Amino acid sequence: MTLPRGMLPEVASTAPTLIDVLRLSTTYLGDHGSSSARLDSELLCAQALGLRRIDLYLQFDRPLDEQELTSIRELIRRRGKGEPVAYITGTREFYGRPFRVTPDVLVPRPDTETLVQCAVAYLRDRPGAELRVADLGTGSGCIAVTLGAEVPAARVVATDVSPAALEVARANATALGADVEFVECSWADRLEGAFDLVVSNPPYVTTEELEAVDRDVRDFEPRGALLGGADGLDAYRSLLSSLRGHVTAARLMLEVDPRHANAVAALASETFPGAITTPVPDLTGRTRVLDVELQ
Repeated sequence: MTLPRGMLPEVASTAPTLIDVLRLSTTYLGDHGSSSARLDSELLCAQALGLRRIDLYLQFDRPLDEQELTSIRELIRRRGKGEPVAYITGTREFYGRPFRVTPDVLVPRPDTETLVQCAVAYLRDRPGAELRVADLGTGSGCIAVTLGAEVPAARVVATDVSPAALEVARANATALGADVEFVECSWADRLEGAFDLVVSNPPYVTTEELEAVDRDVRDFEPRGALLGGADGLDAYRSLLSSLRGHVTAARLMLEVDPRHANAVAALASETFPGAITTPVPDLTGRTRVLDVELQ
């Protein structure tokens, strides 16, 4: 592949099989910084061959022709340079659904499923009510679209300052059959009225931390969706400020960096005196969500 082409043998008298290519690709990606080289190789080979990942296991002995090898070489080459698999394939699974992703949006993370689980549980515990939900800084729309799909009775509105991100989010809502209204604005600046629930996964990587994160994140994902300023709290300050005077919310749920949970809880209390904040752990037992009861 230069991954170059020497990485995958040219088709000669005996064409390499799929399992040969997977092994070579795994070794190459491992040598080029991937911490999930085997998984990456499987996903990219499946993408290049138009297969489901599970189908690879049924075709390990399949010989690959030069056109197939060329397609695989190109995808593995891109991954070897650090490009996230989700951007190469154009999709990432979240909460059991395939979401379109582009370099205009953050790649959805499993951590954010904790926020969705909390939100779904809260909404489903309010049957019969006409529920209004806002997702602030929606990005790919993974939170808003999932809530719309999981709780169809809820009226979901999602905001983002990026027109390109909103285009991706709208496409996901259409593809997944979720009824979501999208508004171009910063946080809640163009929203009005009462909401039963406001959710958000704001940027919380500090300026110093960004230089130390994996190149997949640092060099490819949108900085505006990652950077939270010198202390990682700038987006929370702006978000909370935008709610005051624009929106009345019964409940606010925020994804947080576990290390910043106490600081974000303090900001919420300063903005909304009397608010009751409950930390919600992720699967590792660390605080991942703050559930803030505002009234």
